[in-house]
Amino acid sequence: MLINFLKNQQMPLQRKQRLSPQVYIDGILSHNRVIFSQAITLIESQLPSDHEIAQEVLAAILPHTGQSVRLGITGVPGVGKSTFIESLGKHITAQNKKLAVLAVDPSSQISKGSIMGDKTRMEQLSTDPLAYIRPTPAQNSLGGVARRTRETMLVCEAAGFEVIFIETVGVGQSETVVYGMVDFFLLLMLAGAGDELQGIKKGIMEMADALVITKADADNAHRAKVARAEYQGALHLFPPAENGWFPPVLTCSALQNQGINDIWQVILDHQQKLQANGWFAKKRQQQNLNWLHDTIKQSLEERFYQHQAVKNALPMLENAVKNGQIPAISAAWQLLELYEKG
Repeated sequence: MLINFLKNQQMPLQRKQRLSPQVYIDGILSHNRVIFSQAITLIESQLPSDHEIAQEVLAAILPHTGQSVRLGITGVPGVGKSTFIESLGKHITAQNKKLAVLAVDPSSQISKGSIMGDKTRMEQLSTDPLAYIRPTPAQNSLGGVARRTRETMLVCEAAGFEVIFIETVGVGQSETVVYGMVDFFLLLMLAGAGDELQGIKKGIMEMADALVITKADADNAHRAKVARAEYQGALHLFPPAENGWFPPVLTCSALQNQGINDIWQVILDHQQKLQANGWFAKKRQQQNLNWLHDTIKQSLEERFYQHQAVKNALPMLENAVKNGQIPAISAAWQLLELYEKG
């Protein structure tokens, strides 16, 4: 009986018809949440037929994108990213602005699954009519973002979302990926969790447009104040940014909603300053170039592993490498030669 029940549950999915590109385009531009969500699913799909439609949809909505504030948020484990995002998100929607949160969940390298619990962790924001939370598994992508995060961001912009958060899984210096797709890169840190200045890589601090010490309340308030002074001193040792912006260090308590308004004002000040001096447009241009080159890399990798000769030879060569019969580099070159031969 269970098998019959599962078959009955799957039947509607088998009969489901793919929407035409125009339906997706019209749904996105008219802010239809159902079609909008389906369009994101289409873009995330790895089916070649879906990929063709997704490209047509993206090309059509591109003139309607680029008007949002793109904010990347990362931080060390336990920093309270979800609590912070909910507090800042509620502050933004209280100003009658539409907010999209693209929350990337880490994927298990063993089971390949993700918990996808972001809506559970942001209970108030998930029920806000001006907010949209889209959890996506990171899978094998580096940089704490999913493979189609850029495209999803464009769909959100075309659908009228004025602010977009990209919450990363926080994987270290490969955060350069998310840095390359946002206007403002926000780094969340903890105070009183050991030697703060040794606990963070220099590369991430150099990318940050602002540092925020979270959980700056109760007994932790003094430690947060000390940590703020330490970070400010460390940042002054870095060479000045070409865009003329010096990253401030702030403190906040997301639970008590303290310091949230100051953080949002810093983000707005940053956007205004970079728009005035021309660096905002330059950064958006660089984002488009990053998108171009990352897409090429992803597409080449996908085509390589889908190549029939590579698929046939890969298990044997993997086994030979695993057993120490041939060097990994030799196996890689053999596979590349098979791919190049067509």
